[in-house]
Amino acid sequence: MADSEARPAAPPQRRDLTTGPIAKTLLLFALPTLGANVLQSLNGSINAIWVGNFLGEAALAATSNANIVMFLMFAAVFGLAMATTILIGQAMGRRDVNMARRTLGSSIGLIGALGIVVAAIGWLTAPALLRVLATPPAAMPFAIAYTRVIFAGLPFTFLTVLLTSALRGAGDSVTPLRAMILNVALDAGLNPFLIRGIGPFPKLGIAGSALATLIAGLITLVFLLTYIYRKDLVVRLRGSELRYLRLDRTIAKSIFVKGLPMGIQMIVLSFGMLTMIGLVNRAGVDTTAAYGAISQLWGYVQMPALAVGAAVSAMAAQNIGAGRWDRVERVAWSGAGINLLMTGAMVLLITIVDRPLLGLFLTPNSPAVPIGQHIHLLASWSFLLFGVSMVLMSVMRANGAVVAPLVILIVAMFPGRLGFAFGLMPVLGTDALWWAFPAGSVASFAMTLSYFRWGGWRKARMLDA
Repeated sequence: MADSEARPAAPPQRRDLTTGPIAKTLLLFALPTLGANVLQSLNGSINAIWVGNFLGEAALAATSNANIVMFLMFAAVFGLAMATTILIGQAMGRRDVNMARRTLGSSIGLIGALGIVVAAIGWLTAPALLRVLATPPAAMPFAIAYTRVIFAGLPFTFLTVLLTSALRGAGDSVTPLRAMILNVALDAGLNPFLIRGIGPFPKLGIAGSALATLIAGLITLVFLLTYIYRKDLVVRLRGSELRYLRLDRTIAKSIFVKGLPMGIQMIVLSFGMLTMIGLVNRAGVDTTAAYGAISQLWGYVQMPALAVGAAVSAMAAQNIGAGRWDRVERVAWSGAGINLLMTGAMVLLITIVDRPLLGLFLTPNSPAVPIGQHIHLLASWSFLLFGVSMVLMSVMRANGAVVAPLVILIVAMFPGRLGFAFGLMPVLGTDALWWAFPAGSVASFAMTLSYFRWGGWRKARMLDA
């Protein structure tokens, strides 16, 4: 029997991810998420250009240190938002709109309260946090002003992340892209006006950059809420449904217990990268510059895996909720194939035009350029395997298996990648650092594939009955 005949009609105003051609649906669902990721990265680069050019190196260093603190905050809310995506996706797969809205209500209550608490604590402890990070004294006043304003906007930002995650769980990846376009246009556009005091705007310096981010976030949140209610989308609460804002202990526990390991994964990845930077710094200025330049390009190489992983997670969750396990396996391998094609195209493009691309970050005749080309040839291909691992992990997480992917990532990152680098540097020299990336990716791929095929992730549950 055809999928369209086997399933009842989907609720309105959402994309049904449990029927139709898998690869095409997955690709169309992933592309808006990829676009949003690219825009978010570009926004950070544009804002850094404004701050660096208008306020100098000390202000730019201040934003860099403050952003480390912000990343830790976002890592936590990212995991909770991903758990919300999965729970809503499973509910929509079962055609249980009421459960999707109960999940949304509990998520808003949990993440909204978390945002308010973190904002208050962050405002008060910003100087101490920045001292722990060894922020340079010249940058400290800038960093405190910037961090406090960013903390003040965290409740709005957290809720925006939650709503976009809920929309993806309901099968809508286009509305989050629209929201990101608005956010980037406002944030990048307001930065120079509030930093320099152009026209009727006050001259606020580094605090102006943070205020631009806060204003953009608030307007984006209002836009999302207005759009959701005007279109009467699934992820909204009306009338008696507003009681769902009171925490449901079972749902809130699931969001926290399942979301925390997902957030920790981001911290593990970042800690591993910081450790690698420490090793690279010992190799000299040219090598450090080359690694910094190629790392900028790697940020874009990894975006397809992040976008496809998010799409696979939502699609797998809906099919798990619908009991369509035959489609879950196909979602996994379709996602892996799409990721290989997209990531492979990025790696191939960099290989063809590596010198001009590295020249965006280095002077044309810099001795760091050939070093960057060498790093790329040894290490960049490893993101193909790492991307497949991320996609398969996304499918497993969609059923509530969150601890095993975290353990696999920790083993691949530390004994795998960093252990290889430390152990073989006496033999391979600096090349051990670059071969460590394939070593970690091969380890991650082997463990992930083994657990996907023979592990107990299919018996996991997102929510206790």
